[in-house]
Amino acid sequence: MLRRALQPGLSRGVLGRGLGTHRGRSTLDQNGKVSEIKKKIQSVLPRGAWNPLRDTSYLPPEHSDVVIVGGGVIGLSVAYWLKRLEKPQGAIRVLVVERDHTYSQASTALSVGGIRQQFSVPENIQLSLFSVEFLRNINEYLAVVDDPPLDIQFNPSGYLLLASEKGAAVMESNVKVQRQEGAKVCLMSPEQLRNKFPWINTEGVALASYGMEHEGWFDPWCLLQGLRRKVQSMGVLFCHGEVTRFVSSSSHTETTSGEEVTLRRIHEVHVKMDRSLEYQPVECALVINAAGAWSGQIAELAGVGKGPPGTLQGTQLPVELRKRYVYLWHCPQGPGLETPFVIDASGAYFRREGLGNNYLGGCSPTEEEEPDPGNLEVDHDFFQDKVWPPLAQRVPAFETLKVRSAWAGYYDYNTFDQNGVVGPHPLVVNMYFATGFSGHGLQQAPAVGRAVAEMVLDGHFRTINLSPFLFNRFYLGEKVQEHNII
Repeated sequence: MLRRALQPGLSRGVLGRGLGTHRGRSTLDQNGKVSEIKKKIQSVLPRGAWNPLRDTSYLPPEHSDVVIVGGGVIGLSVAYWLKRLEKPQGAIRVLVVERDHTYSQASTALSVGGIRQQFSVPENIQLSLFSVEFLRNINEYLAVVDDPPLDIQFNPSGYLLLASEKGAAVMESNVKVQRQEGAKVCLMSPEQLRNKFPWINTEGVALASYGMEHEGWFDPWCLLQGLRRKVQSMGVLFCHGEVTRFVSSSSHTETTSGEEVTLRRIHEVHVKMDRSLEYQPVECALVINAAGAWSGQIAELAGVGKGPPGTLQGTQLPVELRKRYVYLWHCPQGPGLETPFVIDASGAYFRREGLGNNYLGGCSPTEEEEPDPGNLEVDHDFFQDKVWPPLAQRVPAFETLKVRSAWAGYYDYNTFDQNGVVGPHPLVVNMYFATGFSGHGLQQAPAVGRAVAEMVLDGHFRTINLSPFLFNRFYLGEKVQEHNII
């Protein structure tokens, strides 16, 4: 059976079987050899001077056990958990490659920072429950000696989802699953909704679900910087550059169903330096594809999807750029400080931003309305035509709102089922995925990082079983159907 052939090895993780590059030498061995060479050179130079002909400090190392492509919260979380779970300490050299060192286009920095357990898939609920515990105790995880504590600015105001008559039964079913997984969510009738939130117009609302605990929003930039600071203190290396090529070897084998496939193993990652034609080859044992909206391109570089259509070899990573707008508006008579993160039945959403009657919000477009992702320009007509009308109908005070600013960001949109891709590729045997979360990657990053690290080090998921999110499902046609995608 091909299904059985697609299962990853569950005995021990790739790095658990012994660190090293394809030439059979570990990173520690390489460092020792370089050190010995330096000592010999110093012994014959006048006054022991060691002055290389040119400064190469800006280049990535020539060897790294793990190369993580993408330095957003997902990639940094993977780096953190690899270093935290490694045995012995200092055993793994980890390099993070990020092309946008300002994070000006990073999904993390442009997010509205929400976290919720109101999903329909158990694994998504478990991921967010783990992540909220991480966020609420962030300094137990990310504290750095002599540095100030992190203030994630977590606002536990909850999520409020509204359903029409058509969506009420699905909402009831979802809440049942959420409660089974340990989330504290209650159902509210229109009358209960009006009593608790008198600023809501309940016309067209048949049912609402309200997160009473562990839901709300936080500062994404603080999480990003906190993770970066911590992993640097743990010895993780960083490089500002772009991955442009993978050097790999290949071998041929047959699946149990008789399909001939080509197995690839990456040995070298070529990193093009920022604003330069220069590149540095980095020898590695394993690659983590955490490139977010660009992860489909990185997968293609590694040979993923290069085969006959309909075969495992020809199955692509279905993750692409999707542009989303976020609008900031002011409304003096708008909802007060107790306002949750509201998601209307229309798909429009909003939350408070700070204490000055400012609000953030937006709405995902339909497939036919998808904007050109080639730039991050904002379509202000989209707010006037698609966002404002349903919000003003739901919150009458928003009739008089004034938009103050807006921006656009990218989703790493999984066109197959809008859920994450976590774990190894079945044919590019040392490339692992942590991507495709379609808008909920930020809130699940702490848990996803741990899951990937467990798979790398132990060969299987331990904390949360994310087997439904493996790459294999794209070939097998097994969608993970999540009803609450925003």
